[in-house]
Amino acid sequence: MQSWTPPERGPFVGRDHELDALSARLERHRLVTLAGAGGIGKSRLAARTVRLLPPDAFESVHWVPLWSLGGGTLLVPLVADACGLSDHSARDPLDALATWLGTRRVLLVLDSCEHLVVACRELVETLLARCPGLAVLATSREPLGGAGETLFPLGPLSLDSDAMDLFAARAAAVGVTWESPEDRLAASEVCHWLEGIPLALELAAAQLSDRPVRIMARVLRDRLSLAEPAGSTLQPARHRALRTTIGWSHELCEPHERLLWARLSVFRADAAADDIAHVCGGGPLTGGALEKALDGLRRKSIVTVLPDGRLRMLDTVREYGAMWLAELAEARTIADLHARHFHARTASAERDWWGPRQAAAYARLVGCFGDLCAALDHLLATDPPQAAAMAGRLGFFWACCGQLHEAGHYLEECLQLVAEPAGTLARACWALGVVRCLRGEYESAARLGARAREQALLAADPELLADATYLQGLLMLLRGEPLHVVDAADRALALLEGNTPAAARCRLVRVFALTASGSLRRARAEAEALRADSVSAGEHWTRSYAEYQLAVIALSEDRSAEAASHARSMLRDKRTIGDAFGLALGLDLLAAALAALERAEESATAYGAGQAFWEMVGHPQRGTPELGPLREHSERSARLQIGSDAYDAAYVLATLTDPFDTLSDVLRHP
Repeated sequence: MQSWTPPERGPFVGRDHELDALSARLERHRLVTLAGAGGIGKSRLAARTVRLLPPDAFESVHWVPLWSLGGGTLLVPLVADACGLSDHSARDPLDALATWLGTRRVLLVLDSCEHLVVACRELVETLLARCPGLAVLATSREPLGGAGETLFPLGPLSLDSDAMDLFAARAAAVGVTWESPEDRLAASEVCHWLEGIPLALELAAAQLSDRPVRIMARVLRDRLSLAEPAGSTLQPARHRALRTTIGWSHELCEPHERLLWARLSVFRADAAADDIAHVCGGGPLTGGALEKALDGLRRKSIVTVLPDGRLRMLDTVREYGAMWLAELAEARTIADLHARHFHARTASAERDWWGPRQAAAYARLVGCFGDLCAALDHLLATDPPQAAAMAGRLGFFWACCGQLHEAGHYLEECLQLVAEPAGTLARACWALGVVRCLRGEYESAARLGARAREQALLAADPELLADATYLQGLLMLLRGEPLHVVDAADRALALLEGNTPAAARCRLVRVFALTASGSLRRARAEAEALRADSVSAGEHWTRSYAEYQLAVIALSEDRSAEAASHARSMLRDKRTIGDAFGLALGLDLLAAALAALERAEESATAYGAGQAFWEMVGHPQRGTPELGPLREHSERSARLQIGSDAYDAAYVLATLTDPFDTLSDVLRHP
């Protein structure tokens, strides 16, 4: 399993006692909720705790940032994705996730649960009941209220030590130190007035290069001494301090910086610079003015620059920006710009499918997943035909990346709301049909394929007709009915000009049909031509399946070394685009080739790693019908070579090892 934790936002200061106590709680309890106000440092303490866990504490740790979700609909798929599950089954997503986690000793960190408390509670209770090795650490502004929950309340930093240490460390980062007793006293007073709230201290420290600490202390005294009446229960003092500090930072921003802060609040994921330029530019924020405003927000700690160059804004700061965006009456305008931009990003990725930017397009769409969902949500509410157009373009990418539940959710929503135009419906039906096909729902996929074909004919679009033919041909192959695929593909290809994504997919399904019908010489020639065109274009997906077919054909013709070479090439391409289903297929093929080469132990290892990927996609071993007998023959051969005990030992070891590590080892050895 793979894991992820958030990057550090500067050196970790203070909280040593809380760090030890939280680690101890995780050793004794299965559900610990780290609860506290916004800006109190919950996520940072959780991240630091995870980083300092003993190596053998858990088999794996999975961090799930929930702030990107606007609602609970996609909560389970997001958690599944973070846990390494790329589910291709038609099972209930929660059932699939619980089965995937099983009895393994896993720590699941759910960060920022406060807007999804009910959904998180239901998810956690189900998983804890079914997964005895699971522990959950949640961060939230309020308890989840789940059975067996242990609350770990997090308050402000201690004023005389930790708060001063943090304030001094952040001041030093902007080149400010306190030499005189008067300055040190003023710094202590700032910590007092800001109640030891980490975010408030960081925002204040970012202003020290422009405002001396003595003046800062005096301003805070004037503002915060005007407290609410004694005994008021409306807001804790720390809420006033944080609101005051964020508002103060806002006041100290230049007008362009305040405008950019508000507009940045529309992003649900870490934002790339070019995305910011397209969504937040315009009006006074053009050219150098936008870059200057962005630099000002960096210096004031309103945004943080991540190692990959993207920008992150903390939830509490984003909420303040969203409030001002509404005050400026720009909320709808910026949301429209955001949705149009990410729709355009999706259309660009579709255009880049057949070319050298395919893998980069995959990575880019994965990186902005939260914003793609936000754009689709907005378009579903405001412009359903555009939502359907975007979902149709995005669905195939998501299906190939293993995000079938997300693709299915949005495509189903769109098809319930949209009845035209024909081209949009054809693409959406095709994409949803691919999703259903990959999930093994062949009857539903067949109906969608027929509807996609009907709409493509109405639209008089040969590209969409070719894609409908690809889907229908794929279904016939998976059902063991290849006889009519070649003729249908030929008719569709006759209407197309040049190398296009739809043409490549149609050629590919034709090669599969030729192989399945026993026309191996023709299949090999056409697969080699398709692979050559893919290599020339710099494309990976089609090439990987051309290599797959060449491996199957080589095995059928007793050219085992060539089959192994083709299988490895397939695996490299599938790893590049993150296709777990394709990795499972490729490892099975490589295992068969290795068995034929009398490298039985390596074959068992490849089969074991393949099994781990099959579990990852939630299916037993699948593929076109000819693979079943091939797998059985190869396993029998490998067992005869080294004996069942040795075979089982190598196989089981591979199933218990991170499959990506095993994959890397397999690809290093020709």
